[in-house]
Amino acid sequence: MAKYQRTQVSTIQNAEVLSLQVDVPMAELIAGAREDIEALSAKIGLSILRAVMEREVQLKVGQWGQQRLHRHGKQKGYVVYAGRKLPIQRPRVRDPHEGEVALESYKNFQRDGRLQRAVARRVIRQCSMRNYQGALDDCLEGYGIKKSSVSRHFKLSSTQELKALLERPVPAELLALVIDAKYFTKQCIIVGIGIDKEGRKHVLGLWEGATENTTVVKGLLEDLIARGLDPQHPLLIVVDGGKALRKAVQQVFGSQALVQRCRVHKQRNVIEHLPKDKQGQATWRLRAAWAKADPKAAEKELHKVVQWLESISPMAARSLQEGLEETLTLQKLGINRVLAQSLSSTNLIESVFAHTGFLSHRVKHWHDGKMVLRWAAATLLRAEKAFRRIRGFEHLGALAEALTPNQSILKAA
Repeated sequence: MAKYQRTQVSTIQNAEVLSLQVDVPMAELIAGAREDIEALSAKIGLSILRAVMEREVQLKVGQWGQQRLHRHGKQKGYVVYAGRKLPIQRPRVRDPHEGEVALESYKNFQRDGRLQRAVARRVIRQCSMRNYQGALDDCLEGYGIKKSSVSRHFKLSSTQELKALLERPVPAELLALVIDAKYFTKQCIIVGIGIDKEGRKHVLGLWEGATENTTVVKGLLEDLIARGLDPQHPLLIVVDGGKALRKAVQQVFGSQALVQRCRVHKQRNVIEHLPKDKQGQATWRLRAAWAKADPKAAEKELHKVVQWLESISPMAARSLQEGLEETLTLQKLGINRVLAQSLSSTNLIESVFAHTGFLSHRVKHWHDGKMVLRWAAATLLRAEKAFRRIRGFEHLGALAEALTPNQSILKAA
């Protein structure tokens, strides 16, 4: 038998270094299966928890003959370990005058949120609530991991995440705000993502409604202002081609709002009105016009496309003409081409939606708007952890200068 020794510093104030020795059958483990090693590791983890509680009892009781408190046997309890509740015998301590004395370590090992966060991590990784119990290792027997319990834990965790998202302050000195919508079954979620001066992306908030209408978008924008977004601060607002989004921006930020219409949405809206044999030609003509660095030349070319579309589909021509000038906002500001590509569409938020859709595609029944918001918040916050800075972030200083209140380039263009 070999000795396994693990040293760990206790979380108890003024505690000494905790030394733990466990007998390990090395020969059997070398020849044994991986499952045996995993089971042993789990048992060692529980041994450490027990040792930490025992050490706290020793510190509270004191040396023999100088006891301040007294041991009072043990009682059945549980700790949260490896995503489940595990039964454990917890030691008890009593004060002769005050009664039961709580153990700080025991409270920490089962404190609120530990199990909920463990459940949330697995559910968001697409472990279904029905299969959660089977997805856990069988090396330790626990409870609190049945389908109904997992559902309650995830509901609590996602509710807390939604609350945190909707209450956290909006970062200062944002340069751009990207707004787009995603449908979860019949519910529409409007999401706002901010870009700061370093090029980092932040999920700012979300709002739920039956459709992508002005009232819903206005509610999101007003909520962002209440949490610290300065409507007077120069800001580039990137929206899709929906009239509801544009109208809400107008109502909240006024006529001074600098809006960049999403070119991807604009192109998609135009193409949908055309026969298939004309869609390819319309696509390259639109892209060629938007690729021109000179905003006046680009606008002139777009008007030529409108004239060409009139003979094919008046609806397509009307779709392109609506908000045409706002598809060229970045050219008018003189922004670097690479950065302009990043901000000329809502693709950065579309990629987030793709990620959230992938994480939530196992959900078959969306019960109500609250469930949609909880899932949206949980998946968006997980996606946020993998955010990278936008392409062309090195040129954001030029964007900040172009967005100054004294900037009149858009009016002159």
